[in-house]
Amino acid sequence: MLQILLVTFPFFALVLAGFVAARRRMLPLEAIPGLNGFVLFFALPCMLYRFGSTTPITTLLDPSVIGVYLVCALVMVAFTIAITMNARIRWNDASLGALVAAFPNTGFMGVPLLAALMGSEVVGIVILTMLIDMVVTSSLCIALSRLDEGEGHGGQAMLDAGRKALLGVFSNP
Repeated sequence: MLQILLVTFPFFALVLAGFVAARRRMLPLEAIPGLNGFVLFFALPCMLYRFGSTTPITTLLDPSVIGVYLVCALVMVAFTIAITMNARIRWNDASLGALVAAFPNTGFMGVPLLAALMGSEVVGIVILTMLIDMVVTSSLCIALSRLDEGEGHGGQAMLDAGRKALLGVFSNP
């Protein structure tokens, strides 16, 4: 229990500090996008590198983990789209709902929490699943969300969106 508290407390204390700073206007609203950019493009990649650099490459590229997780992610996306699409909810909302359903938020707390609870040997698996989510799940869902666009051009819009999403993934640290 103490290990969980040691990992989660600093995270939530930082969130609370940010809330208090914004509420008391110590942090201008214009600064928030810059802070978000710093966290997403610098802090999170550095933390993942710190954990991943000490993980054997065979763990980071385990084909059985890739296969099982990829199948599960694709089934979750397909299932969510299948049960949500109807006359009112089209591709855009259904596929972005599927992204929310299939893409866990493991980056900020998942990696350090699992490392504290289960040991550093599970970190490689978590990083691998995050990579699959960023490259495959998010790109696929963003591409599918464009199928409603344009009269008869939904397929081309989907391919363009998928290409842009993949380029965004590969240009992100």
